Amino acid sequence: MLKLESNPETNPETNPKTNREPASAISRRSVLQGLGAMATVAYAGAAVSAMPSHDHSKHSSQQPDLLDATNDCLDKGQRCIAHCLVSFQEGDVTLADCAAKVHEMQAICGAFSYLLAANSEYIKAYAPVCEQVCTDCEKECRKHEEHIECKACAEACAAVVDQIKLRLS
Repeated sequence: MLKLESNPETNPETNPKTNREPASAISRRSVLQGLGAMATVAYAGAAVSAMPSHDHSKHSSQQPDLLDATNDCLDKGQRCIAHCLVSFQEGDVTLADCAAKVHEMQAICGAFSYLLAANSEYIKAYAPVCEQVCTDCEKECRKHEEHIECKACAEACAAVVDQIKLRLS
């Protein structure tokens, strides 16, 4: 490593003629100014969040039960498709229609979940599409109820349909 030599007369740390602090030292004044600035920012943030016009009601889903049912359906659908893929790898394609319906359901329910989480104004308009796709998926999965994953997906789809009818009809 290359070491540069400095002039001891110009370096305040090594110059015996000066009693100055090194340039890298933090003064008490700098610390107090920093603390004051932090306190000001903290106070301003608390004041903004305490404003009466600041509405927190939209920060969580207005339809939590429907959102939970939709997300559960997505989870069960992923497991069902994974099971179908294993069957395909083993040469069994009897679950092909099931996998196709679940794949469609995944696309629609994924979008519906997003709309629900965002409290979108399009929830009621999109709900019939989700209801129909879940009804079709349930019908196809019921044909394969001997498979645990298909049965679970069918039941989850039925729960979404029930929640849509209960909450949005």
